Amino acid sequence: MTRITVNVDGTSYTDDVEPRTLLVHYLREQLGKTGTVVGCDTSNCGACTVHLDGRSVKSCSVLAVQADGHEVTTIEGLATNGELHPVQRAFHENHGLQCGFCTPGMIMQSIDLLAENPDPTDDEVRLGLEGNMCRCTGYQNIVKSVRAAAGGAK
Repeated sequence: MTRITVNVDGTSYTDDVEPRTLLVHYLREQLGKTGTVVGCDTSNCGACTVHLDGRSVKSCSVLAVQADGHEVTTIEGLATNGELHPVQRAFHENHGLQCGFCTPGMIMQSIDLLAENPDPTDDEVRLGLEGNMCRCTGYQNIVKSVRAAAGGAK
């Protein structure tokens, strides 16, 4: 076992973990952050996307021990004082979800995309979300949601 200290959604946690524990499993099983979805476990679908020190990562390809001493933000950590993050609100208002399984990862990746490019074109949104898969929506409302959030995302 290895002792790690990680700041997750503004709270510091110190836990013993197996060195091979994936960050996604640590977040879900030890911290109860079930909004971070286990999709493929191979980093292909992006459903498990979280922010590590402000940048999006697929938490199924990061070991929990690699997050030691770092800050992790999950989908649960985005709302402030009960108010949805602008990207969460845009996904809701623009029907950027259907079954919702991919939505947490899409939102986390979209926030990172908008931090780098605050006013992306449709093509830039599609390129920026490459690696995050949706099997339901056809992506049109996801692109529309990201474009709607542009300029209002943190």
